[in-house]
Amino acid sequence: MKYALIIVDAQNEFSHDGKRAVPNHRAAIAAIARWLTHARERGWEVAWIQHHNRPNESPAFAPGSWGAEFSPEVQPRWDDGHEQLFQKDVYGAFTGTGLEPWLRERAVSHLVIVGFYAHMCVSTSVREALVRGFEVVIDPDATGAAALQHPELGTQSANEVRRSAFLHLMHLGAHVARTPDSIWSASPLAAR
Repeated sequence: MKYALIIVDAQNEFSHDGKRAVPNHRAAIAAIARWLTHARERGWEVAWIQHHNRPNESPAFAPGSWGAEFSPEVQPRWDDGHEQLFQKDVYGAFTGTGLEPWLRERAVSHLVIVGFYAHMCVSTSVREALVRGFEVVIDPDATGAAALQHPELGTQSANEVRRSAFLHLMHLGAHVARTPDSIWSASPLAAR
């Protein structure tokens, strides 16, 4: 069994000054940084997923913009061969990116998926991983969401959106671990 950390869209656009700010960005980035340290210390593979909007979409996540850059607190390292960049212009990290072959070549079977938005790109990426047969661990503290409202369906706070997204994913077979140490209890298999 081999683990990989998938960091989905940990980009400036979700920070306080970004076009898609999430209320808990600072805390979520700190949690992502803890997972990143854990992964690096154990020699896990780390997949960096970077979102770019298409030219006909919102100016958020424009290639080359500050908003599309990774948050300064979590930056890739390319020096040891364990970290790889995958760029996408859709919600799922597995769609059209080459992520799955990269993971399979490295015999990865278990994923820890963190990042932004919980209800969009993280949720879609977790679902894609589950249907491909990966075991998936998620950390609700290492992600964030936006509040949602609809005239007929009502409103949900950002925290409610995040909680709802993860409740759905748990029902589909994902596991929750809030710290690297708790991954042992999140899955019946040990994380090494």
